[in-house]
Amino acid sequence: MSSYHAILLGAPTCLPWAYPHSLRKEIAHRVSLFDPVLTAENWRLADPGLRQAEIILSTWGMPQLDEEFLDHFPNLQAVFYAAGAVKCFATEAAYNRGILICSAFAANAIPVAEYTTATTLLSLKKFWHFARRTNRSRSWKREVADVTGNYHPIVGLISLGAVGRTAAQMLSRYDIDLVAYDPYVSPTQAAEIGVTLLSLEELFARADVISAHTPLLPETHQLIDGRLFRKMKPGATFINTSRGAVVKEADLIEVLRQRNDLTAVLDVTWPEPPAVDSPLYEMDNVVLTPHIAGSLGNEVTRMGRWMVDEMYRFLDDRPLQHQVVMEQLAHMA
Repeated sequence: MSSYHAILLGAPTCLPWAYPHSLRKEIAHRVSLFDPVLTAENWRLADPGLRQAEIILSTWGMPQLDEEFLDHFPNLQAVFYAAGAVKCFATEAAYNRGILICSAFAANAIPVAEYTTATTLLSLKKFWHFARRTNRSRSWKREVADVTGNYHPIVGLISLGAVGRTAAQMLSRYDIDLVAYDPYVSPTQAAEIGVTLLSLEELFARADVISAHTPLLPETHQLIDGRLFRKMKPGATFINTSRGAVVKEADLIEVLRQRNDLTAVLDVTWPEPPAVDSPLYEMDNVVLTPHIAGSLGNEVTRMGRWMVDEMYRFLDDRPLQHQVVMEQLAHMA
């Protein structure tokens, strides 16, 4: 066992999934794992022993690493975050103190990309339209001429971050032509990923399915508006698993009302959840899911597993694979 001390800190409903008992037993063979588990509400009450920890294993519910927190844990060297975006807690103060911040955002990208792949394949078969009509009208009728199908359709990915790249990798297993929009990716990098870069306008005009994976940044707020939605091909589908605020929702509703041929599959909205009187609930060409694309259940344990393995690399002085440096935050969700 190393001389390092670690604590578990996060939302009490999430920590058992991220670090189940079997994983905690394994961790305890490498570091001194302190009890009790700390939360955003009780960390200030930590006894002096817990405050000496060098390592925090966390997940959703991680407190902000402000000066008060950092002074409370003066020996802190590394935070291993079994979740995605770190902007909710990472601070310049922490980076200035040399604290390593590692995130399982790449692990969280896997279920989001799986959701994207599944909904894309179903969308290309007009699944949502046929399921809704069959259930409501008891009609077994199909308009096969209107179905694009999964043989060389065009699928557009908006942003090629961790989720977009993972989705591209998964979708590449099928007979699908992939295009993408990402101003930070070069044509050479896009070719390595297996996508063709287009402008945002071209992507909306050409793709049969469009999937948004854009981080919410000042420059992407309401990036996707009515001008783009009106360019969509007949029968096309828009999928959003990123952030609701990257879409100008009023524009989306307006275009969907005008064009029944289009479908929107929305796992995120703004606000989230939609207001109780939102038209999204009643529209036949809208499919809503309650932010389920990211890690749920055992998928959360995958994120914990990745962070424990990252901690082992830290302990063994090996190169880290999931470190988030301060310069990355400007372009991350």
